[in-house]
Amino acid sequence: MSPNLAAFLQQHGFAADNLSAPQADGRFTPLMRAAKEGRLDIVDELLVLGVDLSVLNADGCNALWLACYNGSHAIIERLIDAGIAIDQQNGNGASCLMYVASNSKPDLVRLLLARGANAALKNFDDFSALDLAASRDCLKLLRGKA
Repeated sequence: MSPNLAAFLQQHGFAADNLSAPQADGRFTPLMRAAKEGRLDIVDELLVLGVDLSVLNADGCNALWLACYNGSHAIIERLIDAGIAIDQQNGNGASCLMYVASNSKPDLVRLLLARGANAALKNFDDFSALDLAASRDCLKLLRGKA
């Protein structure tokens, strides 16, 4: 473990002996926090150290969700390349693609579609990413996949 990672873990109150464990409140694992903060250096080291990509936070989101929140293409690519579930649906049945479409992030819609995200998935209210698209750009991208 690098001194940089050790400092990151200490700063955020993570245990150094279980890099896949969420904090007590269930909001973040080290990987999730690093993805949200756009810390590619930390994400890369955690992936090399073999963190569990299947861990979900209290909302049912994986680290890819937090990477989509941040918007870092590099981190999203790294997580997908590492095998994270691209179509993980959270506690409301929403996928990352639904999230980025509903938040008008067309660059991320394009990226997730190119990497194989399922545009046909429906959330618990029976809405797809196309139904939730918040901008014309997102709508155009998703219409080609519906």
